[in-house]
Order: sequence, then C-alpha cells, then structure tokens
Amino acid sequence: MLKCKQVAKPTPTPYATSADFCRIFQEEMNSLYLLSVLLTADGEKAEMCFVRSLEHAAGGTSVFKEWAHTWTRRTIIHNAIRVSDPRPAGGNPILNSTPACRSAAYLRAEIAAIVNLPAFERFVFVLSVFEHFSDHECSLLLSCTRHEVITARNRALRRIGDLRTFDEEEISVNISLEAGATAGSPECNQASRKVTY
Repeated sequence: MLKCKQVAKPTPTPYATSADFCRIFQEEMNSLYLLSVLLTADGEKAEMCFVRSLEHAAGGTSVFKEWAHTWTRRTIIHNAIRVSDPRPAGGNPILNSTPACRSAAYLRAEIAAIVNLPAFERFVFVLSVFEHFSDHECSLLLSCTRHEVITARNRALRRIGDLRTFDEEEISVNISLEAGATAGSPECNQASRKVTY
C-alpha cells in the first residue's frame, strides 16, 4: 500500500534573506544612491559604496526582516565612512575642493550645497538632519566627541544658509538683467523685491 508523505510547509524565517535585500536595494535604489552621493561627494566613491553595501547584504547577513531597511541604510553609511574617512578639522575647514565638485554642476542647488561642504561637516549634516541620528550616534560612528558633532552641524547649517542668501541675491540680479533693467533703476529694484523662495 502506498503511503502519503506529508510535506511540512516551510516556516517563514524571521531573518531577511539575500532576496529581501536585493528587493530593498532595487526598490530604494535612488534614495540609497543619493545617500551615498551626499556622504561621499563623489560619483565613483558613491557607486563603490553602493556596490559594496549590496555585496555585503547579498552575502548572507543575519538581520531581522523588520530591521532590513534600517540595516541597509546603515551599511551604506558605514561604507561611506570607510571610503571617505571624515575627520574633524581643527580651526575652520575649507570647503570641499576635490575633483568631485566639478560633477556637482549637474546636481540641484540644494544637493550641490551639501556636496560642497567639508567632509566631516557633510557627514554630520547628512546623518543628523536627514537620517535623524542623535549627536551621540554620530559621535560613535565618526569617532569624535558630541561637541565636535554639534559644532560641525552648526557650521554646515551656517554655510548652507550663507549659500542660500548668495543664491537669492544672484537670482534677483539675473532676473533684473534678463528684463533689460540696469542696476539701480526702478525696474531692477522692483524685480529684486519680487524674488522670494
């Protein structure tokens, strides 16, 4: 007599699989790559960071499914730190002057402003403002003090604010010149007043 063999249903695992991570990288490719670009300020480094993170995830990592999205972003951040090695600079650090800035021309003004920040300020700004890391978490990830994190974030905010003020002045001048007005004329002053963000 033939016996029916019961096949047990596979129990779902609470851990994310390689397929889960591949799906996350595919669905969130734009935001993960943007995170890489904002942190590294370099297209090639951003790609390297993205690919290393994907390889690490596909290599079989034991992470709960609920944490897979967070883990993926953290992996991008860790790889960006390894690639860029941001360190707090003494005194007043200069703006990013790496060749990557030349590629910032195609970026939107907001992204270009962040990419052109000094490396440490950029990392602190992106981690604390966009990724909502606490000062303590930032200091642990970047191997610095909380005071250095706070100071760097304040400098970054000030620099970005200064760039926005500069851009507003430049826009008002461009609009008035496009309208054919001369500096100091009533048309120029009126056009300058109309420009707001």
